[in-house]
Amino acid sequence: MEPDQRRPPGFREHPRRPAGLQGRGARDPRQKALQSLLESLTCPPYTPTQHLEREQALAKEFAEILHFTLRFDELKMRNPAIQNDFSYYRRTISRNRINNMHLDIENEVNNEMANRMSLFYAEATPMLKMLSNATMHFVSENKTLPIENTTDCLSTMTSVCKVMLETPEYRSRFTSEETLMFCMRVMVGVIILYDHVHPVGAFCKTSKIDMKGCIKVLKEQAPDSVEGLLNALRFTTKHLNDESTSKQIRAMLQ
Repeated sequence: MEPDQRRPPGFREHPRRPAGLQGRGARDPRQKALQSLLESLTCPPYTPTQHLEREQALAKEFAEILHFTLRFDELKMRNPAIQNDFSYYRRTISRNRINNMHLDIENEVNNEMANRMSLFYAEATPMLKMLSNATMHFVSENKTLPIENTTDCLSTMTSVCKVMLETPEYRSRFTSEETLMFCMRVMVGVIILYDHVHPVGAFCKTSKIDMKGCIKVLKEQAPDSVEGLLNALRFTTKHLNDESTSKQIRAMLQ
């Protein structure tokens, strides 16, 4: 991406990336974009809190990606027929080809793309799956970067969202229901990423995420608005059913 010569007010240069910290191996442009953000938010010499303070625009971009991811997967889960609809589309295209009926060939999805789309929609939460894989790939590829740099960044973002949701002074500044949903989706998104990246996950006693507090904040909202987010914690996290997870947390997610 070419740098914008017109720097916005408050623009700060992010620290130079250490040699080798290049988000190698990510072929998907979406994964490359995410890993580029993670590089800028986790590389030395700054702490996660310092990064989030200095790189507010990048932190906002990361939050936007998480919000879109959770929103996309919520819609996908509400439309379980999408796979059958796409299969019908593929069968229709195949019949048209056999009958030499190239009715709209310019807008036709080719076989390679169709196969990729089928695999994508076969996942229960396809965008979250892609995001989790990209984050884990970032951590595994950048062995010189302490894993704490990434997990501390994620846990700090979780704490910020939780405080904003549970503190009346901050909560009163939300101008719309969508702003509230944005904050909750980002909180749940970073919890899930933390749980996939951290060796023992987000639910153990040593976790830097206050899972009881986060779940409590979600359950205080209207049930219809948070059921999808609670389901994301129930079914897309990695360590919820580990023995190290307390019975109280498991009960809260029943």
